[in-house]
Amino acid sequence: MTKAKQFVEAAETVEALADDANDVADAYVTLCVHAGIAAADVICCKRLGEHSRGEDHTAAVALVGIAGETAAKNLRDLLSMKTKAGYSAVPASGTDYKRTGRAARVLVEEAARP
Repeated sequence: MTKAKQFVEAAETVEALADDANDVADAYVTLCVHAGIAAADVICCKRLGEHSRGEDHTAAVALVGIAGETAAKNLRDLLSMKTKAGYSAVPASGTDYKRTGRAARVLVEEAARP
């Protein structure tokens, strides 16, 4: 949970300090993706007693889907942005920015619930 909070707080800090969201969109989206991944792991551990290991994003979404469909949808949305924001020359759009921020916050809030 600590990592999920750290990533989402770092994303919020990047957002707050940016003069223009477009200047930091890829960094913000990447931080949101990592926040969501960490939060999904927490959700799985709490509800299933295990979390996804490895690089297979499909397996991670499937596992968190057992824990909750909303969590799976949000993780799927975040993971769909990982390569674009982290590795592509094409910058994240304003829509990407908003969507990933919302998905990360929802997952972190869900993971924080008892």
